[in-house]
Formats: sequence, C-alpha cells, structure tokens
Amino acid sequence: MFILTKEFKFEAAHMLPHHDGKCRRLHGHSWKMRVVVRRPGLDMTGPKQGMVMDFGDISKVVNPLIDEKLDHHYLNNTTGLENPTSEEIARWVCHQLQDKIIGLAAIEIDKTCTSCCRYEI
Repeated sequence: MFILTKEFKFEAAHMLPHHDGKCRRLHGHSWKMRVVVRRPGLDMTGPKQGMVMDFGDISKVVNPLIDEKLDHHYLNNTTGLENPTSEEIARWVCHQLQDKIIGLAAIEIDKTCTSCCRYEI
C-alpha cells in the first residue's frame, strides 16, 4: 500500500461561538492542511507511470478550494459551518475533495504548531 501526503498552508480567521474560552472570540491562525492519498498500486503506463498520483494533480484540485474558501477568509462564512473547529474543517474539506481525488484517505488540519486533527474516510 502506498500513502502520499501533500501539504498546503493558508491564513484564515474563525470563531467558535459555543466555546467556553477565548476561542469564542474572532481570531486567526496560520493553518496547515495535509491531503493524504492511499492506493494499493502505481500507474503502470503513461505520463504518470511509477506514481500513485502526481503531486501537481493534487494541487490542481486543492488550490482552488484554498483560494476560494479558505485562504484569507472568515471560515464561519465560507464553509457554512456554525462552529468551525479543526475537526469540523477537516471533515468539511474531506467532503469537498472526496469525489475529486481518487484514493483520498484523510485530511489533516493543524491550527497551531502543536495542535492537529486528522479526519479519515
């Protein structure tokens, strides 16, 4: 089994209206997101021979989502999530990409350098 991971970064603000601490207030993070693809084999012919998936092809699918909904956006609005926790954002991204990336296995979201969430399909 092969597992690929492609990392992306974006800056975004959110607030957690149901939180009992400071995250209830509007604030922002430098987010990291990893797209994890899992496949049992490699392409055997063509321009992608010897690859599970071209990293550039992953970027072609993910970058428009980042540009249009995540980077320098207010996540409460652009995702439609009332309470956009790291967990909810990971699940939301996964649902946005699952029909576009064959073999999508997980989305990892880091909201800080010490806090990460992984949503697996």
